Amino acid sequence: MLFEKKKGFGRLFDSIKNSLSGLANALLTENSFRQLFIITGILFVIALCVDVSAVERLFLVSSCFLLLVVELLNTAIESAIDRVSLEIHPLSKRAKDIGGAAQLVTMLMTVTVWAMILL
Repeated sequence: MLFEKKKGFGRLFDSIKNSLSGLANALLTENSFRQLFIITGILFVIALCVDVSAVERLFLVSSCFLLLVVELLNTAIESAIDRVSLEIHPLSKRAKDIGGAAQLVTMLMTVTVWAMILL
């Protein structure tokens, strides 16, 4: 199916609309993303309340947002794999496991950043 792509601000507005739709979909359908979203909201408030420098606050907040980004990418990978086939395949498992590993590494990084700044 061929269609003409929008240009200029129309394309920008459509892109934002699609991104917000993806965010809403993740919040409504993905428990792990919803949990991380709530945790990130709490950590964001804490980051605004603690007595740290602006750069340290930036690291605290950025590490939390990175958690959400990686979870969204991991969910996208899992959805694409499931779209191709629901049968168990070693490459599908590998892709999903590596996406999960990226999330684990990001969580460890976030915990490390918070611990180094606050402790």
